[in-house]
Amino acid sequence: MKIYTKTGDAGDTSLFGGKRVSKAHMRVNAYGDADELVSLLGVVCSQSNDQELIDLLQDIQLELFLLNSELATPSDATPKGELISEDDVVRMETEIDRCDEEIPPLRSFILPGGSSTSAMLQWARTVCRRAERSAVELSQEDHVRPLLVRYLNRLSDLLFALGRRANYRENVEELLVTPLRQRRQARKEEQTKETAEDA
Repeated sequence: MKIYTKTGDAGDTSLFGGKRVSKAHMRVNAYGDADELVSLLGVVCSQSNDQELIDLLQDIQLELFLLNSELATPSDATPKGELISEDDVVRMETEIDRCDEEIPPLRSFILPGGSSTSAMLQWARTVCRRAERSAVELSQEDHVRPLLVRYLNRLSDLLFALGRRANYRENVEELLVTPLRQRRQARKEEQTKETAEDA
């Protein structure tokens, strides 16, 4: 099978069932955002040494393929094969609870960052949020199974928790959101202290 087909050169593409729509169609945007998330999770896996995390994220990649297959199916057609189920959402909730048991309680907003794995998981969280918004937008104009939106919503929560756990497991301190002036003053005082020690 050839990678290129030339059938999309005019700016349209096929949904499952053969229906042609613009590549700017909101249904294409919805599964395109989720597809971006699949790729980004692959980047996280390639950079991580945590096999437990890799196994979990690869399972999620496969689940997102199912979600994308359904999003790429027009409302007048029936999705084929496996579908996202309530069990998939429950599994994510269980994993979030496991993360919460392992890491310290969240007492402040945090900045994405710390370890590279944590930073990329938080990046993936924002892409997931965009995929969720696209699915919601599509649902306002066409049929989208409500469970798909719930799945994406819960997945973004899981990615946030995994990002925190990645920092914890790598002994990297979380970056807390603090008032900007307070942060600058603390940095200035630290620089003054270092200068005095070097004198």
